[in-house]
Amino acid sequence: MNVKIGTLLTIVAMAFSACSDETLYLGDSLTDSTDKLDVTTQVFPITTQTMKAGRELAFTSECYLGKVLDPETGSYVTSEFTTQFSIPENVYISPEKYISSIHDGTAGADSCEIVLFLEEPFSSQDSLIAMKMKVMELATPAEEGTRYYTDHDPISEKLVREGGLTKNKLFTYTNLNDRDSTHVDVIRIPLNEAYTDKDGKTYNNYGTYLMQQYYQHREYFNNSYAFSHHVCPGFYFHITDGLGFHAKVSDMALCTYYQVQLPDTAYHAMQTLAGTREVMQTSFVSNDQSALDRLANDQSCTYLKSPAGLYTEVTLPIADIKGSHENDSILTASVRFQRINNQTDNSRVLDSPQAVLMVQKDSLNAFFEGNKSPDGYTADISLFNDGENTYDFTNISNLITTMWKKHQEGMKADSNWEALHPDWNKVVLVPIAITYGTTSTSTTITGVTHDMSLTSTRLVGGQHSPIQMNVVYAKFKQ
Repeated sequence: MNVKIGTLLTIVAMAFSACSDETLYLGDSLTDSTDKLDVTTQVFPITTQTMKAGRELAFTSECYLGKVLDPETGSYVTSEFTTQFSIPENVYISPEKYISSIHDGTAGADSCEIVLFLEEPFSSQDSLIAMKMKVMELATPAEEGTRYYTDHDPISEKLVREGGLTKNKLFTYTNLNDRDSTHVDVIRIPLNEAYTDKDGKTYNNYGTYLMQQYYQHREYFNNSYAFSHHVCPGFYFHITDGLGFHAKVSDMALCTYYQVQLPDTAYHAMQTLAGTREVMQTSFVSNDQSALDRLANDQSCTYLKSPAGLYTEVTLPIADIKGSHENDSILTASVRFQRINNQTDNSRVLDSPQAVLMVQKDSLNAFFEGNKSPDGYTADISLFNDGENTYDFTNISNLITTMWKKHQEGMKADSNWEALHPDWNKVVLVPIAITYGTTSTSTTITGVTHDMSLTSTRLVGGQHSPIQMNVVYAKFKQ
């Protein structure tokens, strides 16, 4: 229908902030646009359905650890991870001649430990539940050129060093004994037993091994790549027993403690290496696939579920949107996905994903494997609107235009193109984690990865309950 003149200026002004290249020239000014443009709106039905995520790329910006019973499916979800440790710029360990900690005639460490800093527990009620994990030294580091997925198993694939450092650790989320000075909940994993390196040399503890490598091969500490390939490939944190703990590992550190004796003073020193996003980290997830199948077959709604759980597939009526408006420009195309509130008082119910990616289905894997960022043309992002209980995509006109152009070009080249590309008009909603970069003047998205936290929500829709997309068109008056 024709939009009333009184609302035209508002619509055009809103559209200019997100219009595509082909609409940038519309009107000489806002004041006389009513004389040049004919603006119309149309509503299109959209069908949605749940699809299983399958395995996801394991390189993540956030690591999670634990095993819980999903209150929605009644099945187990296990999260584990591997990490390397980064070398800070100008890393420094006191000269060997000043080290007063001597073991078998060699300067070394008094002790060494890995510290995991925890936050975002699955349930605060379960903070004292006992869990057990095995920490294992890797044989080789995770490589950037290799793709690891969430169904990857470092043990069966023999990436764990045979005869290497192995440590069993009993822990709880709230560590009443080992909290640090800021009362942050941590897991401390001491590495103080005798350690034998890959060349067969034995040290009194892992810290002494690190220090001796520093003294003998300073070049191994020039950067994180050299360190991971020559000294410490990293560790695998593997849950072996317990149920009810699941938390984000916000930071991790490999700490070496030693003593220094100078001519006029003595003191205790520490060298800390961090597990950060700058080094390789991989996450591994075990989900009950039959439980996910049951949810995916529910036609009354659709699901979003992480980690490596469920997505919502959306079929866009692109041919209808573009086909009958070939001479029109799309000012806006908006769609709202309404969350269905949980009908339970279970305190362990999972939170909704806080960010969702809309990406072309046939480009889903390429997006994450290519470490791409949403550009509005191939993918877009919506943050959960807590006030409205929705995920809102306010303008995906560029995405629709891109998909239509790809379809048109494909059909010109091959009349059978559409049959060969049945997903050409489909997008997928995927729970994601976003990393941001901040400067003095702006904040930008620097990375998008699969969400590895425990989340779940239902959305209005399903095969028999279409939702709506609102499209605003504009064209020059004849």
